[in-house]
Amino acid sequence: MVVIEQPHSSGCSSKNIVVGYTSVTANMRRCPCQVDPRSWPPTRGIFMALSIVFSLILVLSQFRAPSLWQKSFLTSFLSNITTWISSTANNEEIGSTRSILTSVSSNGRTDQVQWDSYTLILLGERVLIYSGEFHTFRLPVPALWLDILQKFKAAGLNAVSVYTHWGLLNPAPGVVDFDAFRALQPLFDAALLAGVWVVLRPGPYINAETTAGGIAHWVTSQTAGVLRTNATDFSAAWQQYIQGIIAQTTPNQITEGGAVIDNEYFQSGFGNAQYFVELEAAYHNSSLVVPLTYNDPGEDGNFVNGTGAVDIYGLDSYPQRFDCSHPQLWNPVVTDYYEYHKETNPDQPFYFPEFQGGSFDAWGPTAPGYAACREMTGPAFQSVFYRQLWASNAKLMNFYMVYGGTSWGGLPFPGVYTSYDYGAAIEESRDITTKFNELKAQGLFLRSSHEFLKTELIGNSTSGSAQVTNPAAFVTLLKNPDTGTGFWIARQTNSSSTALTAFNLTVTTSAGTVSIPQAVPNITLNGRQSKVIVTDYHYGSSGFILWSTAPIFFAGHIGTRDVLYVTADRGEPSELALSSSAKVDLGFPEGVTEDGPFSVIDSNDSLVLVSTSLAASTFFAPVLDGTGPYASFWKVGTNSSVLVDGTLALYGDLDASVTLQVIGPSQINAVTWNGKAVAKNATATNSLSRFPGTFVGHLIFSNTTITVPALSGWKFSDSLPEIGALFDDSNWVVANHTTTNIPFKPYYGDGRILYGCDYGFCENIVLWRGHFNSTGLETSVNLSINGGEAFAASVWLNSHFLGTSFGNSTNNRHIIEETDDQFTFPTGSLIPGADNVITIVQDNMGLNQTDGSLTNASKSPRGVRGFKLNKGIFGTWRVQGKIGGYTGFPDRTRGVLNEGGLFSERAGWHLPGTGLSAGLPNGAAGVGFFVTTFQLKIPAGFDVMMSFTFDESTEPYRAFLFVNGWMMGKRVANLGYV
Repeated sequence: MVVIEQPHSSGCSSKNIVVGYTSVTANMRRCPCQVDPRSWPPTRGIFMALSIVFSLILVLSQFRAPSLWQKSFLTSFLSNITTWISSTANNEEIGSTRSILTSVSSNGRTDQVQWDSYTLILLGERVLIYSGEFHTFRLPVPALWLDILQKFKAAGLNAVSVYTHWGLLNPAPGVVDFDAFRALQPLFDAALLAGVWVVLRPGPYINAETTAGGIAHWVTSQTAGVLRTNATDFSAAWQQYIQGIIAQTTPNQITEGGAVIDNEYFQSGFGNAQYFVELEAAYHNSSLVVPLTYNDPGEDGNFVNGTGAVDIYGLDSYPQRFDCSHPQLWNPVVTDYYEYHKETNPDQPFYFPEFQGGSFDAWGPTAPGYAACREMTGPAFQSVFYRQLWASNAKLMNFYMVYGGTSWGGLPFPGVYTSYDYGAAIEESRDITTKFNELKAQGLFLRSSHEFLKTELIGNSTSGSAQVTNPAAFVTLLKNPDTGTGFWIARQTNSSSTALTAFNLTVTTSAGTVSIPQAVPNITLNGRQSKVIVTDYHYGSSGFILWSTAPIFFAGHIGTRDVLYVTADRGEPSELALSSSAKVDLGFPEGVTEDGPFSVIDSNDSLVLVSTSLAASTFFAPVLDGTGPYASFWKVGTNSSVLVDGTLALYGDLDASVTLQVIGPSQINAVTWNGKAVAKNATATNSLSRFPGTFVGHLIFSNTTITVPALSGWKFSDSLPEIGALFDDSNWVVANHTTTNIPFKPYYGDGRILYGCDYGFCENIVLWRGHFNSTGLETSVNLSINGGEAFAASVWLNSHFLGTSFGNSTNNRHIIEETDDQFTFPTGSLIPGADNVITIVQDNMGLNQTDGSLTNASKSPRGVRGFKLNKGIFGTWRVQGKIGGYTGFPDRTRGVLNEGGLFSERAGWHLPGTGLSAGLPNGAAGVGFFVTTFQLKIPAGFDVMMSFTFDESTEPYRAFLFVNGWMMGKRVANLGYV
């Protein structure tokens, strides 16, 4: 089903579409259904909208009495698409809140982004922000970013929150790089096409489970001042990066026709307000005029008032925390959000810059994996905890993460592995999940319910403002002060309860105070579930319902009809009251096994549909464009016809052959799909509806077999020549520093500093070679090695393997980020009277994030914190990391974090076109490099998601996976994850 809706009365309305399809797939290259894009401008194109997948049928009936309804069209569960297209008449939408605004605030730099105590006001329109987090650097293929943003839009989200990574953009002093995947312009362009606002979050510190929390590695060793303070050298360090962000962002602000509304720096400057003042000054002394916001990591009231105060304050909340090992064990909902907001910043909209959308997962053999994280924060969590935000009257909400992606190369901090799937609504592979469906159900309700944008919290069932017959149910009442529309948000009083709770509710309506429901016995909460009961609810041009205990999925105006789509699941009585005398029992008639949707009312001016929530989850409501720079943006776009000489041009992707059904204005006389005419089935068309504009046809899926190539013909070469007797390290960097800006000093040695970052080698594999002239009396060496949680370092004397130090991690328990071991020399390993070499191959796992107020924790002492022979002393120490270090690395495409210092990496063996001799390893401890090539024969027009699967052995080895030169995975077998 496709529905286009005129949403409000401003004369500049966008149009909404609801789409139902046949089967779920993420194998998409563009949106599954969109109008002809031939009119797109080459740079700031108008995205003409659908985005997501095929799933289910829409069935319609002729008008019947409200208490009776039936199917008018039966078919297979996976067989039909029904498309509704409206006329382009500019119908007035009841419930628009644009005309009634309270006193508004701004930052004094632009009036195009304002706010009051309810919402943001963008270009004069009241806008609720429903946003998802996406880090473009975790999907380093800009061509795929539009796909992610289209999926955001299809989920009912209207904004994307994006961290930028200082360390990637400013890899060395004086170098700021916005090329390749580091570019911001492709993001801004994609956001404008998709119609989602951008909340840009440039830090400089971002946390985000990334190395040093995003602080550039060079800063951790080259600045003496405390990080994230107003220390002079730290302030100087971030200036060029922030100026680069400003230069890239300014042309894309909302004031310039762009999509950016916000710059946010995250939880920085604990107790150091002057640091915020300096950051704010950098933005205010530029052409960047959008508001600045802050994400407070707790209910601490930081930077609301006084020195360093921001324009809009926000609160961070992760109520389930980050241990996914018991996904069914819930923490309760937070019940003091609203009170905290009213005490802290009541004149601003209630903003959650980060609310839990999943969880990261830690290294360790007992770490549960992202499937468990997705279960812990799954649809039930979203239903209860997200609607608790609504019940707290929050109107700006961002879910971290909605798409997590991949922490490739040296991106992760030591606590997490390569995958940053996060258990999010969209998987790392870009496939959608059941969490996506729940997010969409909520997003479409919010987009449909214009009166929800301006509400007052009246009270709850504890205060008596909402009266329930069962204390096991907890209800909060929000009311629109202008229209009187009520939103009664119900959940279990014990939010983790799995019981079936039935109750009745006393509501106040325009027809008086009544106990509901009346046509069915009660309202039910089926375990961990939250529902919104509405009263005096307006929709479309004249649509009205007195109350509904059935959740609203979609409401709007289509052509000449007001359309309402509600859901009712079996075992959960549901009622719809069109008036005090017209109440509809939405229970499924006996013998009806299909899930719908079914039409309750089907007339010239009204259509009411009901289905199970499962059936509704297969429907989508993307926005069809109008004209102008914000044509794709809900509520601020302008009207535009989607018809071209009576032909409706649709574009999309399929994973099965499907029936296409279109119900729209009478002007539709033909439909094309991906530029090809769709043959009309006259019989099926007449069976579907007698209204003009109906069209039924069939779309054929090209079922091409995708062959995954076998990985064979491997070639091998030794990648540790450094332990050979003839290896010459004279070109390596001499490690002779005796001072360091890193505050964590060596434990023992001779005063020399052996920290990699001090020599330009912060990330991935770093090799150390310590020379000493043997007397023959040496029997062991003590080494204290720091590599971060889950690190490993292997040690050789000359060519003899001495052993490996391991940093352990078991789901954030038993953490060891540095070791102190004695390595005994085997008989015959020394060469008396000659130069002997201790070689250390160290896998650094990234730099630590800030530890609370200890902001210098990111100055991690990765390297050797102690070295001594049991007899004698070391001579020269030399160090080698990735070729060129962070100042001279040659691979500017993949960037500073991609490679390490292995011989194979320095020689470029990981890059395409490498030729190695065939061979096999000899079984000794060491480093081997394996290479194979394969051909992918993916037909044009297909988006195929592939992954590399490692063996499940737990032998103590680690492997680095390079794909066309990109380090896309690190497998630590004894810790269990990639």
